[in-house]
Amino acid sequence: MMPLTTLGKSTIRNTLLIFSVLIPLLCIYLFLSFRTLYIPIEVLNTDTMFEISAGSSLAKVSNDLTNAGLIEDSVFFILLAKWRNAENSIQAGEYSLDGNITPAQLLRKFVAGETLQYRLTLVEGWTFDQALNEIWLSEKVNIELTGLSKSEISVSLNLETENPEGMFFPDTYFYTAGTSDREILLRAKENLENILADAWGNRLGALPLESSYEALILASIIEKESSVESERGHISGVFVRRLEQGMRLQSDPTVIYGLGPDFDGSIKSKDLRNETAYNTYRIKGLPPTPIALAGIESIEASVNPLPSNYLYFVATGDGGHKFSSSLEEHNAAVNEYQR
Repeated sequence: MMPLTTLGKSTIRNTLLIFSVLIPLLCIYLFLSFRTLYIPIEVLNTDTMFEISAGSSLAKVSNDLTNAGLIEDSVFFILLAKWRNAENSIQAGEYSLDGNITPAQLLRKFVAGETLQYRLTLVEGWTFDQALNEIWLSEKVNIELTGLSKSEISVSLNLETENPEGMFFPDTYFYTAGTSDREILLRAKENLENILADAWGNRLGALPLESSYEALILASIIEKESSVESERGHISGVFVRRLEQGMRLQSDPTVIYGLGPDFDGSIKSKDLRNETAYNTYRIKGLPPTPIALAGIESIEASVNPLPSNYLYFVATGDGGHKFSSSLEEHNAAVNEYQR
């Protein structure tokens, strides 16, 4: 073995010296870089948003975070994700950031899919057109159903009826950006199907209704007749007894629905003579479809009518109604409250 020359010894010594300086510096750099992953992000305000588009890779998400000034180094964010086995678990969507979140917590948020939630409310008594318009006006909803006829929408939603009127449950629905109008309606449809099936399965005795759909039609009329919950069982009872006795329902809301855009805000005697499929002053039995979205109270009232001798009711002007058992009593009530 040949002895090391002075030059060789000097080279080794210099190399060791360089490493003795670089390694601590590298360790400090790595420590400080990883430490930034656990320091709260400095965001401009509480409304800072970050969006991950569908199909984004970990590298793209990391680069987007860097470009937005939300993290200092994309490499260490990627390494953290790989260390946590989260590189394929980041979920697309909109995320709201606050000033107390760290990049590490942000990664956890992405993996958990804690996306920003939007909300919309479908109101009891609305028509399908009103409900669909509300969905279309709601922010961040992806519109797919525009331009389709009502029968085409029914096919798209796998409805058993050609007309989608009344086939959705009125409620508040939460959704994420990019959710489609179809997806929201499908959720409302499923909710209604479950509630209606439960109510129909627990209906009170024999009813002059042949199906849960007929119960829904009746529920929609009850919904439009009164906003007073305590009255709905009595209103249901009036309509059920009229159906049992072969009497016409004579419900003003069905007339209004049948008039559509021709209704000018006040029912006239000529409107009651108008031949439409929804004019229950002219037709016997129920109209062919619901006339509005029915809430759970109206649905339950339709299959659980309260027993009484009432066959008539008239609005009293304060939101309530006066119920009567005979036409004579009813006419007296009409004279008292509406003339």
